[in-house]
Amino acid sequence: MATDGARGFAEISKPLAAKLAKLGVHNDADLILHLPLRYEDETQITLLADAPMGFPVQVEVEVFSTDIVFRPRRQLLSRVRDESGMIAVRLLNFYPSQQKQFAPGARLRLYGEIRDGYFGPEMVHPRAHAVVTDAPLAQALTPVYPTTAGLSQLVLRRLITTALARADAQGELRDTLPETLRAAHHLMPFNDAVRMLHLPPAALGPEALEQRNRDAWRRIRFDELLAQQISLRRAYAARRVRSAPPLAAPGPLCEKLLALLPFKLTGAQQRTWREIATDLAQPHPMQRLLQGDVGSGKTIIAALALLQAVENGWQGALMAPTEILAEQHWRKLSAWLAPLGIEVAWLAGSLRKAQKTAMLDALREGRAAIAVGTHALIEEAVDFARLGVAVVDEQQRFGVRQRLALRQKGGGGNNNSAVPHQLMMSATPIPRTLAMSYYADLDVSLLDELPPGRTPVLTKLVAESRRDQVVTRVRAACTAGRQIYWVCPLIEESETLQLKTALETYERLTAELPELRVGLVHSRLKNAEKATVMDGFIVGSVQVLVSTTVIEVGVDVPNASLMVIEHAERFGLSQLHQLRGRVGRGAAESACILLYAQPLGELARARLKIIFENHDGFEIARQDLHLRGPGEFVGARQSGLPLLRYADLEDAEMVEAARTAAEMLLHEQPDAAARHVERWLGGREELLKA
Repeated sequence: MATDGARGFAEISKPLAAKLAKLGVHNDADLILHLPLRYEDETQITLLADAPMGFPVQVEVEVFSTDIVFRPRRQLLSRVRDESGMIAVRLLNFYPSQQKQFAPGARLRLYGEIRDGYFGPEMVHPRAHAVVTDAPLAQALTPVYPTTAGLSQLVLRRLITTALARADAQGELRDTLPETLRAAHHLMPFNDAVRMLHLPPAALGPEALEQRNRDAWRRIRFDELLAQQISLRRAYAARRVRSAPPLAAPGPLCEKLLALLPFKLTGAQQRTWREIATDLAQPHPMQRLLQGDVGSGKTIIAALALLQAVENGWQGALMAPTEILAEQHWRKLSAWLAPLGIEVAWLAGSLRKAQKTAMLDALREGRAAIAVGTHALIEEAVDFARLGVAVVDEQQRFGVRQRLALRQKGGGGNNNSAVPHQLMMSATPIPRTLAMSYYADLDVSLLDELPPGRTPVLTKLVAESRRDQVVTRVRAACTAGRQIYWVCPLIEESETLQLKTALETYERLTAELPELRVGLVHSRLKNAEKATVMDGFIVGSVQVLVSTTVIEVGVDVPNASLMVIEHAERFGLSQLHQLRGRVGRGAAESACILLYAQPLGELARARLKIIFENHDGFEIARQDLHLRGPGEFVGARQSGLPLLRYADLEDAEMVEAARTAAEMLLHEQPDAAARHVERWLGGREELLKA
């Protein structure tokens, strides 16, 4: 905003500024874009006798009596009346000032819903204020804003009205979009849109406002998407002017690896590998997202990318979020690359000091060509001689700064240095509109084909009351030579959640299945103990593996044909889909049993229905996005991406239009594009560049 706007905002008190900051409001521009959740109609008085049950109304009443009562609980109970009747008003939590406000004889205006209650028709905690006879009514609908503790609607409305006036006087509400663009997309002027939403005209009733609001909200949603698209495309363009080591197309090592593999690449793997190999040969850094459903074969693509770096005299690194997943990658890459004479370094927090020092020296001196590890790869002591390719698996589990830290191991901290190519991988499929918006700065490759030999997994919903039948099925599967995962959501008992724990389940299954060897892994086990149990399960000496979600990704045991997920109603859809993908990796018929506790909440019931009816990760992701919204789906707060507050990502047409408009503005009117991003993102744009 203009200097005057910033100065005006700075004049508010520090305690008030702190409360506003919790809402993401730091200046006049933020206030203007802090839009109402809904509106309340205080333009008319409704008689008590005419008030519809269950709908918000404003009534003007006289207090007949007020008492503190203790049944069914301590509360303030008032009887209020107008010329048409009487109702009760209940305040369950109240202060002496409210007791005084509801003194007999006081004249009040109350806003709230009338419902049938313990004392007959009643209002519970209505908004109340004292009035004198014939006090004027509000002349327009009253906006209700998102707020935080200690920040009243009255204060917010005053601040926003002042910010609008100040911005208008400084010309800060002028349109950032060219008239031709507005006309092409039938968008109302920005000034009109924000005024319509904050200060609805007096003549508009709720229905008329709703109709007009559609146009105002459409402008706001388009603007927000456009700002995001411009910002991400600018980040994309900025990366392409930076230098990266051009890694020549795959050579004899890649060809030899492909020849040694016991399987052939699928068509989807061949296509994505060509896309990545082409990117790696460019003199600017690749920034590509490889997404594929559980079991689609992303690891071999990562191996080929790392090998292309090695063939060109550079190093490669693969970072995974958990030690189990990282170690699985290390084992697999080591087995594939050892015949080529390439040793894969292993770096994790559990290494002894001497081992770690040796690994760090090998990386620093360039003797180790490829490193696989956890967050340990981005510790300050880690330094690569010539990092050419950085792969981040399950990228959504890392914060944006962590991904940036790995890239900077190749010299990316210096703007004049070449930065490594980066490949991010995710087994959480991303719906198309989400990819178009949140990942507009990336090139996206898609593995949309499963390798042959994957068997469909039968999903069953089973109530907790039938647990004994599930144990019987586990025994039968193990007797037939199969192995079982039994997944629990917590390690320790929680009094509030009352969930089974991994420890309890392990002890119970050990007692119920004495003829079987039951193993236990969870995040608090020492790494050596964890490795011993996992090795036992991989070679088949452990038949039942009781685990927390540490086995959600990366574990590949083809002989495991049954998974039991305890308290499945507590898991998210992405977790359930990932866990289910641990079975069905061999030739045997596989099943996933979702044990749930009753009663089921509405959201939990919806999640279980989706996972039961769908096996396609993209369809599950689409429905998950619908249930949770984009911010939670992509972990936007964790990743550093500004949340979309108003845009509707299910409106694919608008997402596409904003994407096209962003390209046009950046190409033809970059100054307008910059003003638009400044209005919507201010200083929050920087992390998008990571």
